[in-house]
Amino acid sequence: MFDDVDDMDTSTVEEWQASAELGALFTSGNTETQTLKGKLNVSKDFENWRHKGVLDYYRSEQTDPDTNETTTTADRLFVSGQSNYKFDPKSKSSLFLFGSYEEDKFSGYAYQSTVAVGYGARYRYNEKVYADYEIGPGYSWKQEIVDDVEQPTDTSAILRLAGNVVWDITKNSRFTALLASEVGEENTKTRGEVSISANINSSLAMKFSIGATHNTKVADETIENLDTETAITLVYTF
Repeated sequence: MFDDVDDMDTSTVEEWQASAELGALFTSGNTETQTLKGKLNVSKDFENWRHKGVLDYYRSEQTDPDTNETTTTADRLFVSGQSNYKFDPKSKSSLFLFGSYEEDKFSGYAYQSTVAVGYGARYRYNEKVYADYEIGPGYSWKQEIVDDVEQPTDTSAILRLAGNVVWDITKNSRFTALLASEVGEENTKTRGEVSISANINSSLAMKFSIGATHNTKVADETIENLDTETAITLVYTF
């Protein structure tokens, strides 16, 4: 970590940036599987504002060639959006507003949704490395599924803690790591991802990522607290 972090300029003004990821896997033989992963990221930095959004979808199916029966083994949709108001164009500090919505048929919840507001800070350690840190209160909505029956929606206050690091290793490769936890009285939900990408050309890159989602409370003992996902995707930036 650089000693002169406090003297570094954190202000940036950029055009809208967007990237789309796509990964697919198909197998045949004794067992036929079809797996699809898609992700869309958008971001924009203004003089006093910073916006970003994520849409992430993952689905996997398995077909028995003898019976031709298809079983869905994974089906998850995650959407989030965030805006940060910078107190000053060159200030590290900001006020953030975050919202997310998730449907995961194998999590024991029909859906989970969150809204949070609080304090954020971006530290740019050098021209290649920066990190974001956030903390603030919020509110969550979730609907459990017990014995295939949707339960009444539960609401609770939460504390959101989040951080991410972006490191441009070289001109053509990037490392990112993020961790976000929503701490509630009954359930604490934590999402994390580590990825590394390498450019194929100016618009296309190959990305390897490992992600995980953990819930401290699940509907029943047949559901795992931790879900992990390893993916290799093509990323198109436009």
